[in-house]
Amino acid sequence: MANIVKLIQNENMKIYRRISTWIMLVILIAVAVVVGIVMNITASDSVDEQWKQNLQQQNEMYKTDLASEDLPDMVKDISKKELAINEYRIEHDIAPVESRSTWNFMTIAAEIVSLITLFTIVVGASSVASEFTWGTIKLLLIRPVSRAKILLSKYLATILFALFSLVLLFVVSFLVGSIFFGIEGSTPHLVYRDGAVHEVHMVSHILGVFGLKSINLIMMSTFAFMISTIFRNSGLAIGLAIFLMFVGVNVTALLATKFEWAKYILFANTDLSQYLTGYVLVEGMTMTFSVIMLIIYFVIFNTLTWFVFTKRDVAA
Repeated sequence: MANIVKLIQNENMKIYRRISTWIMLVILIAVAVVVGIVMNITASDSVDEQWKQNLQQQNEMYKTDLASEDLPDMVKDISKKELAINEYRIEHDIAPVESRSTWNFMTIAAEIVSLITLFTIVVGASSVASEFTWGTIKLLLIRPVSRAKILLSKYLATILFALFSLVLLFVVSFLVGSIFFGIEGSTPHLVYRDGAVHEVHMVSHILGVFGLKSINLIMMSTFAFMISTIFRNSGLAIGLAIFLMFVGVNVTALLATKFEWAKYILFANTDLSQYLTGYVLVEGMTMTFSVIMLIIYFVIFNTLTWFVFTKRDVAA
């Protein structure tokens, strides 16, 4: 255990000793601040007193969509859920979240997690491959430590960087939101789930959004780490992981409209927030199913990584 801790400390030193790492963290903070500034300038100060009338107009559009025979079932399903949420708001006098609020800003800032994923892919992909590039892998392997522990320390250091960046974004977005929009009481977040509308405390919703965003972060980082270890090429790992990160979800969504087996694809399950919103990508999917699929992929990625690194003559 002591060896692992020391190895992780060494890997963290390698990560945070690079200027590129600090540049990435500064960029992350800067993006959050810029989004806050733009939102502070563009968001409306006035409170919409006619929100009930606006929702009723939206409901008429949703009812028209539901009555249409030309729209696909996915569009009708979304209209059905939005209609139910709007009717719940009107019935219980729950106004939509104001655009100028810390909670709304943090929800928007959660999308910046994709930038963290990008940065972590770069860190993870170069963790093993750079050792081969600089020829330092032999110095690692002559240590009285097993290859498995060396690999584990590199992987854990990568995941710790991802989690640190995630916490940093959460704290910065809360501070930026508090400065620009203040901290006030929040209306509950409404979700349509299991055929009914449910109220969720806004703080719990924000924590859930950030927490579930970390799933895709960890899975893509693990994938990039695997490719880097197998092919010893950080460029390939970074390029392939980034390509799949941006294209994988769209391709999966397209396949999901025609093929039920699309639910077994990794990218159909990485966004667990779909179970918070109720907009499930493939009909019939459940949180339990997605978790099981993610575990299977996670085990496959790490098993391949471990097997290649420990069995191949990596010192050659």
